Amino acid sequence: MGILLGLLTAATWGCSDFLARFATHRMGTLRAMLYMQLIGFVLLTVCLPWLGGWGHLADGSGWQPWAWGILAGAINAVSTLSLYRSFEIGKMALVAPLSASYPALSVTLSLLSGERLSAARSAGIVCTMLGVLLVAGGETAPDVNDPEAVRRSGKGIGWALCSAVGFGLLFWLLGLRIIPRVGAVQTVWMIRAVCSLIAGGIILVARQPIGLPRNSRWIALGMGVGDTCAFVASNRAMQIEQVAVISVLGSLYGAVTVALAAIVLREHVSRWQWTGIVGIFSGIYLMSR
Repeated sequence: MGILLGLLTAATWGCSDFLARFATHRMGTLRAMLYMQLIGFVLLTVCLPWLGGWGHLADGSGWQPWAWGILAGAINAVSTLSLYRSFEIGKMALVAPLSASYPALSVTLSLLSGERLSAARSAGIVCTMLGVLLVAGGETAPDVNDPEAVRRSGKGIGWALCSAVGFGLLFWLLGLRIIPRVGAVQTVWMIRAVCSLIAGGIILVARQPIGLPRNSRWIALGMGVGDTCAFVASNRAMQIEQVAVISVLGSLYGAVTVALAAIVLREHVSRWQWTGIVGIFSGIYLMSR
């Protein structure tokens, strides 16, 4: 059941992040993140009584579950903002697999925490990191007659790598520290609340438009529902399966996003970048062994 939930997480996250590409182009990174998080927060607030209630947040456990939840929300806010920014300015087929390489860090942190890695998982980390280097360095010169390709060439790589580092740290903390102390669904509720406050606060301080554009309402709804359901499925899976395995399976969302970008957006990917993408997902597979 845990493996199935992990694969469901990947499929749902992949579709949600593909929608995020359109949302960020229409209303920018901050508003896209705000409404994705806010919709998820409202959805979970309504459904929480049927999903285990408030858990450790209201069972007398004190301030610690709330502190862990706030920490998870802060890390997720930085990671999601970086991810959406990479979608806004970069090529989807390039930045999606880079952001999906976060299991390399999650597994490494697990190793440093005392977990043992098999030879296959060690090889997977090497494959993933080599794939990241190939994807980042394999960008071909864009056609000068294609202004959109010229504008996006090489952009978003730094943001995607920042996102991968953030999510790698987050998933390690979720599995080993946060979910046991807060609860699977309750953690997602806290993340949604904190991220909504952070994104909304930045928009207000920067005096940027905060309204939801009429032509983006259904996209925002799809993002919010999809991303929230994926997060809940991932956290539930971590209660059943090993954290490293679920982190790896969830990161396969990059394959879904790349496939959608190639099919729907007709984004070009160089041969070296395809080699790097194959290396990333080969590494992900090896790390799940």
